[in-house]
Amino acid sequence: MAMLTACALLCFIAVCQGINPPVYSKPYRLRAEIRLPYAEIVEPIFALFDPVNNRSRVDYYDGIQRTVQLASAPGLPYGAEFKVIPFSTQTVLNQLSCFQANGSQDAPTGITTVLPDLTNFTFLGEQILEGRRVYAFQKVNTVGKKVSTYTFWSSFPENFPVRYEMMGYDTLLGSHFDKYYVDYLSYKSPVQFSKEDFAVPRNLTCSSYPGPGVSHTDKIQMNPIKEYVHHHDKHVHESFEHFKTAHKKQYSPQEHDSRKHVFRQNLRYIHSKNRAGLSYTMSVNHLADRTENEMKKMRGFRYTHGNRGGKQFTSEALKVQDVPDQWDWRLIGAVTPVKDQAICGSCWSFGTTGTIEGANFLKTGNLIRLSQQELIDCSWGEGNNGCDGGEDFRSYKFLIENGGLTSEEQYGQYLAIDSFCKKKLVTPVVQITNYTTIPQGDLATLKLSIFNKGPISVAIDASHKSFSFYSNGVYYEPDCKSDPDSLDHAVLAVGYGTLNGQNYWLVKNSWSTYWGNDGYVLMSQLNNNCGVATDATYVDIK
Repeated sequence: MAMLTACALLCFIAVCQGINPPVYSKPYRLRAEIRLPYAEIVEPIFALFDPVNNRSRVDYYDGIQRTVQLASAPGLPYGAEFKVIPFSTQTVLNQLSCFQANGSQDAPTGITTVLPDLTNFTFLGEQILEGRRVYAFQKVNTVGKKVSTYTFWSSFPENFPVRYEMMGYDTLLGSHFDKYYVDYLSYKSPVQFSKEDFAVPRNLTCSSYPGPGVSHTDKIQMNPIKEYVHHHDKHVHESFEHFKTAHKKQYSPQEHDSRKHVFRQNLRYIHSKNRAGLSYTMSVNHLADRTENEMKKMRGFRYTHGNRGGKQFTSEALKVQDVPDQWDWRLIGAVTPVKDQAICGSCWSFGTTGTIEGANFLKTGNLIRLSQQELIDCSWGEGNNGCDGGEDFRSYKFLIENGGLTSEEQYGQYLAIDSFCKKKLVTPVVQITNYTTIPQGDLATLKLSIFNKGPISVAIDASHKSFSFYSNGVYYEPDCKSDPDSLDHAVLAVGYGTLNGQNYWLVKNSWSTYWGNDGYVLMSQLNNNCGVATDATYVDIK
């Protein structure tokens, strides 16, 4: 009680002494980190703010992307904004480029501060934040059922920025809809700048943006401080409305806001990772409103140790040893169109049918769409669990024992649910005699097998959010694992090649053509990333 009274007295004295929220109006230089716990992001930033000369600069990910804003400049009465970013196309990877967007009379360019406007913030008193003595200030906004709490901590006694936090709570849903921090790691003010501090690299010529120009959403993507510090989130609402229209999403009134909350975090993740200059890019796709639990249901592969049956692999089975540097079975006609497995952990059935379809094409010259639904409905006896997961070798055993696999035309369309087995009502169209598992982690043998045997059923670690929103480029995820126990998704390797010096596997997914590059991903071969070569199989056709 005495301690509580002392604290209350301290706060009272501080308020009486006139501890007002700090105003950061002088030129400064700082380093900070944007922390998005729901989106699994920590993004470093470096900022220069020069209100005296109407200019600002923010670097993201240690300078991989730089934003420079001039409120006015010779020949640019309404200012201009410059983006220095790695620019990639199908033929060029991460070429450092500069893009320029000029301000106009109706939309002059403003400069960006990475420190919040603390007007109307209330002094909470002194606190201890992670072992550091600080001042705390707070503002609470209530709009309908949403309560947004903004808290700012500054150092004692200098009043230098320490942390800015946003916590959003939805009283109807009873859950947080938003949460993020900006941690300020170093701060110096006042400072003096040189002209070079706000210049683009000398070897670059700045051009206008390609295509139709830069939109409101693009500007937020390039300069997220506007959202995190200045609370501009119009782009989230616009993007969500576009997402719903593009993917024909319909929600109940109770579901709408919760889906929007998930979408917001995924949108932030995509934009942040795209600023990091990776070997691939991400984009919003039809999965952007899905929770992690929903995504996990689509990864229905679990590796079984021990004897998996089939033939013992021998190199003699691969007759052609001198293979081309690039190969794509789609161009030969051995691959059926991409499907959508939906919210059903049936990925294993797509890997199975894909490699059988390819082997049958190589033997007969005919490409037949085979039935995943038959495997989902009928192969329980071999240990597959329908929409709750399975493995390709179990499917092969089922087909060998039951005469083969029928076509989608005979069995009926894919349902994305566990249904009644109709194998006695249909006739098999492809029979397999055996199957072979390629030696674990042997990249050279996998390459030879793809060229000799056709599309290969493989399993990968697809648990990372970066994979969920892959768009194009060579996918390399440093957190991906390649051990058998980490494999959780079955896919189909239909080729291989090299892009901008990076070797890749061409992999067909079963998450629709809205995902990836028309349903495909270029998986890096480096260090067997994500385990493409860990559990690969092919079949023999009767």
